[in-house]
Amino acid sequence: MEFLLNFRKTLSRFWSPIPAVIALGVLSAYYFGITGTYWAVTGEFTRWGGHFLQLFGVDVSTWGYYKLMSIEGNIFTRVDGVMIIGMFAGCIAAAFWGNNVKFRLPLNNIRIYQALIGGIIAGFGARLGMGCNLASFFTGIPQFSFHAWVFTAFMMVGVYFSVKVALRPFFQSKIKMQKVSCAKPLEHNEEKVKKFFTLGTFAFIAIMLWALYLIFFANSSKLGMAMLFGAAFGLIIAKAQICFTSAFRDIFTTGRNELAIAIIIGMAVSTIGVFSYMMIGTPAKIMWAGPNAILGGLLFGFGIVLAGGC
Repeated sequence: MEFLLNFRKTLSRFWSPIPAVIALGVLSAYYFGITGTYWAVTGEFTRWGGHFLQLFGVDVSTWGYYKLMSIEGNIFTRVDGVMIIGMFAGCIAAAFWGNNVKFRLPLNNIRIYQALIGGIIAGFGARLGMGCNLASFFTGIPQFSFHAWVFTAFMMVGVYFSVKVALRPFFQSKIKMQKVSCAKPLEHNEEKVKKFFTLGTFAFIAIMLWALYLIFFANSSKLGMAMLFGAAFGLIIAKAQICFTSAFRDIFTTGRNELAIAIIIGMAVSTIGVFSYMMIGTPAKIMWAGPNAILGGLLFGFGIVLAGGC
């Protein structure tokens, strides 16, 4: 009984980011070796956009990006698709376990416009640069891709300039101070906490059963493993509150570099694993290093900070 209580406490609290990022580095290396592809999300999102256009009769099969990355199949039959489903499930489970589920609106409408404009800029940059920060940190750089180094370097430049813009008074929220007679006690509904924990458990068990079905009954072991890895990625990121954008943004805003150092350690760990798989014949996924990587990195770094996170 005591073991179960401690286990529940572990699932309910936040985790330390440094060991969590190192774990992500190890998992990303195994993900590469087992599935033969890289841990990335924006490419699959672009395929979703292609499918959306196809609903209106647009033929995207001749577009350069879809020729290179393929738009065959759907979210349930592609490795990237089921991995992202697993990530969503892992994040949802983590949020419910930690009682962190709440609908919130920004205090200032400018935040909404920042998210929309920043998201568009970042999305454009990710496609132009053929990747994002996640793909570069735990896939491109560990695979010794010069493209990833170029993209990451100019992403940092974009992050720096976006911080300078986002800290301008125009983007600051106007908070109205209100005098109170006493401190308001924090609400704690134990029944609500238990219900949320149960919902999180159901979500996690459901994704595990789905993955096991794919492995043992649907003869799709690669898809099942991708879903399991996705669930682990999402759970760790949510429980450790890891944001690959804030890790480097905080260097320029508050001077904090703990998470950035953790990511560098995670990349080093991932590099060892990825290199091992490459030595036994797993082909690397290398993109070209050109002006697109420079401009794409700048736009992605600028947009993702302006939007407030990834």
